[in-house]
Amino acid sequence: MLRNFLDFAVETAWQAGQLTLGYFQTDLRPDFKADDSPVTVADRASEQFIRSRIEKEYPHHAIVGEEFGESANREASHRWFIDPIDGTRSFVRGVPLYAVLIGLEIEGKPEIGVAYYPALKEMLAAATGEGCWWNGRRAHVSPTTELKKALVAHADTAAFAKHGKGEAWARLQQATNYRAGWSDAYGYLLVATGRAEMMLDPIMSVWDCAPFPPILSEAGGYFGDWQGNTTIYGQEALATSQVLLPELLRVIRQDS
Repeated sequence: MLRNFLDFAVETAWQAGQLTLGYFQTDLRPDFKADDSPVTVADRASEQFIRSRIEKEYPHHAIVGEEFGESANREASHRWFIDPIDGTRSFVRGVPLYAVLIGLEIEGKPEIGVAYYPALKEMLAAATGEGCWWNGRRAHVSPTTELKKALVAHADTAAFAKHGKGEAWARLQQATNYRAGWSDAYGYLLVATGRAEMMLDPIMSVWDCAPFPPILSEAGGYFGDWQGNTTIYGQEALATSQVLLPELLRVIRQDS
């Protein structure tokens, strides 16, 4: 059954991604939400498209989306999470690192994760027990075993101090080899495919997180909060390999 859900999510993300490409690099003007994050007609159109597909195929499932909130049947056993364009700041500036994110939680557990990067033509998809797949081939986290050799992906560095994690970020910079920014969901793709050793966000919404527990787990890694809990509800996120996780947690939790 999970395979059917996964195939549906992959096809839906791909189609939504093609929709977003029609707006990409077109001098699109964003609106701004109350938290000063941008949103565009492309975000709304992508989410409406994904919602319509889910509602038609799985009318009894719940839906939680970034732009249009939570559906009325919130107590359903199956809940779909949608981020129609993760990385809207990248999107509106014509930077190709944005993604369409779709996750499915069944009985409270994230079971399906799809992250599609339309402008890069990279599809990352996983279901519990089905493996993690990157454009049709198995994805695996990096085999690196030492933090001092690790590449760390991140988004806005100012966000670490803003959300009370400035000291942890400073220690991690000293403990690792290289720090690469401008990531958003792209950083989690890099970790799942072994091209970076870790990705951290000091603040994350549930729709940003939803696809990544099955993706990272099936790739041999970890996705969860900064305490080592596999969750999409921690309002923060980190991804890394199982090998590097204990050392990473020791560094970032030193002041906790």
